[in-house]
Amino acid sequence: MTAFLAPLAGGVLIGASAVLLLLANGRIAGISGIVGGLLALTARDWAWRVAFLAGLLAGPVLFHLLSGHWPQVRIGASWPMLVTAGLLVGFGTRLGSGCTSGHGVCGLGRLSPRSFAAVATFMATAIVTVFLVRHGVGR
Repeated sequence: MTAFLAPLAGGVLIGASAVLLLLANGRIAGISGIVGGLLALTARDWAWRVAFLAGLLAGPVLFHLLSGHWPQVRIGASWPMLVTAGLLVGFGTRLGSGCTSGHGVCGLGRLSPRSFAAVATFMATAIVTVFLVRHGVGR
């Protein structure tokens, strides 16, 4: 019964942080936009972006302090596969004007039609990609 509590708490915290950022700063918690704005040389509002990213990086440290161990992350893909995936995701976030956090968490919560289309597109693409990687040609 408790197996669902950690994911539930994580989802609540993600939703709460998105709502708090919107209420306090009028900004959408889209990670690609936050990082993209931070990397832009013209970004004047860098302080909240740095604070947001620092909070994301502090999450595992807080987990360690509360639980006594580091979160276990297992990734079964090769480095070339991870780099390729990262580049494709980066391209997709630019093409779709946002990422899973911006469209999936914030956009759907705001009932944005563009976000519904974006989420449907990246979910369908993810399903096809997983199928091709696991069952594609040469397997």
